[in-house]
Formats: sequence, C-alpha cells, structure tokens
Amino acid sequence: MGLAFVGVLATQIGLPIPSVPILVVTAALSARGDYNVVQVVAIAVVACLLADFAWYRAGARYGRRVLAAMCRISLSPDTCVRQTEAIYEKWGAPSLLVAKFVPGFGAVATAMAGVVGVRPLVFLSFDAVGATLWAGLVSTLGWIFRDAVGDAVQVIESAGRVGLAAIVSALVLYVIVKFVQRQRLLRQLRMARVSPDELRAMLDADAPPLVIDVRSADSRKSGVIPGSIGIEARGADDDLRNLPASDEVIIYCACPNEASAAAVAKRLLKVGFRRVRPLKGGIDAWVASGLPLEFPAFVADASLLEVTTGSPAEAAMASSPARERTDEPALA
Repeated sequence: MGLAFVGVLATQIGLPIPSVPILVVTAALSARGDYNVVQVVAIAVVACLLADFAWYRAGARYGRRVLAAMCRISLSPDTCVRQTEAIYEKWGAPSLLVAKFVPGFGAVATAMAGVVGVRPLVFLSFDAVGATLWAGLVSTLGWIFRDAVGDAVQVIESAGRVGLAAIVSALVLYVIVKFVQRQRLLRQLRMARVSPDELRAMLDADAPPLVIDVRSADSRKSGVIPGSIGIEARGADDDLRNLPASDEVIIYCACPNEASAAAVAKRLLKVGFRRVRPLKGGIDAWVASGLPLEFPAFVADASLLEVTTGSPAEAAMASSPARERTDEPALA
C-alpha cells in the first residue's frame, strides 16, 4: 500500500503521476488477504489530506501566486487559474466534494480555498468527504475488477524484469504525452505580447487601447487595470463582436503564460479585430511593476457597452457608475 500512498500524494501535490491506476491495482490486490479495501481508501484519504492541507496553507499565506506556481508544476493543459476560479466562484467550498473528479481542478482547488479564506475546519470537512468519495469509488472499481487486474498483475510478475520495464515505460510515456500536449498548447498561444510599461504609456496616449480583463468577476474585485472592461473568457463570439471598435486591444488574465488572454486574443482576431495582444505576465506583472489598480464598486461589463459611445476607455467608464480608486489617479 506504500506505493498507493506515494502515488496519491504525488498527484495531489501536482506531479504528473497517474494515481488512479495505482489505486485500482492496490485495491484489487487486497483480495490476496494482506490488507482490505477499507485500508486502501483510508491511506489514500490521508495522502490527499496531507497534500491538500499543505496547498491550502500555502494559498492562505501567499495568495494567488501559489495558484500560478501550481499550474506551472502540472503538465496538464487543462489546469489554469481562470478555469479554477470560475468553478470555485460558482460553487465555493462545496466544490471540493467533486474537485478530484474534475481534470485539472482537484489540486488547484485546495490552494484556491486558502486564497479566498475558507476556514480550516470547513476546508478539512469538505476535502475529507471529497477525498473519501474519490478514493472509495476508485478502490471499489479495483475490487469489482479484481480478477482481471489480478490476472494482469500475474502476467507482469511472471515476466520479471520485462514486466517491470513495461510499467516504467508506460509511466514515462504518460509523462511525455502530457508534456507534448502542454507544449502544443503553448505553441498555439504564441503571439506578440505588450509589457506593463508599454501598456501604461499607451493608456497615457490620446487614443488609448481597449483593455479587456478576462479573469473571473471575483478576481476583479481585487483590482483591475484602470479603464479596463471585464468579459467572460468563454463567452460567445457575438459578445466579442459587440465590443467597441478599437485600433488596439490589450487583454490580460492571471494565468501562467497568459493562456486565457492569448486564447481570447485569437478569437478576437477571428471576429475582425486587427491588432490584439495579451499583457505579458498578466495582472501580476502589472502589480509587480508598481502600476496603479482601480477598485471598481461595479466592474465594467462588456454586455453594457453597446449602449455607450466614445473611446473604449470612456465606454468602460460609462458602464461603471460608481468606482473607488487608489490614491494614484486612474489612467484614462
């Protein structure tokens, strides 16, 4: 059972280890009588809680920087801060009940709970139940198919070193496939970026660009780039076409490699915008550069812009009647 503990722990930390087949095999081999399925579930839950609570504490202490770090550790292209925020914003702490069943969400959701300030007891309660449901289901599958799994293990054991080499090769192939998928995604999102200082200069110009925030509404509460408007990253193309016309569009998010921003930028180019660029480093780079944030009481929404006129910056301001700003004047 030690291998099951290590595999589940590594997966929950965020490493590309396929813990599900390891857990299935471990549960199936419980039929030999050395241990039982309940013990397998228990050890998997303990591994989950150890890793999850560590990320929860890291999220509580270091904030959203931890989310970006987790996405960089993972080789899964499904893992993205923006996707995690959207799910967590909708369901809150109860989302931990099913987090481990959602690809790219389980490991990041635990840190997200710390970032948003979920109380430790509430976090542990939901996380423990979610871990038990996940480990219980996977272990049950192993027990149901114990005969088939046992036969496969017997064949591998009889093969000796060849069988061991086959298992190691399968694991290496899994990691390589995940790595290739991630690199393919990053290649698809390659395009010119604009630096925070360049964007600041552009906003100071007579004809400022249209600045779009594709983070979740909850994330925007922590501050936005002055004059920016918020849109849903996975919204319909018609919503993108309704954006005010602009010679230059800058998009930002909080994802590693500006993944969400680059994806929306590609879509904007397809619907007719000629010059669209993501902000290099996203909102984190803007803040790190010491540039001002705006704290809107009502975040600008692209759906309201069709009734406004004027420049993109003026349209964003018009859709936001009440705004609180930092001491430094907002950029027009």
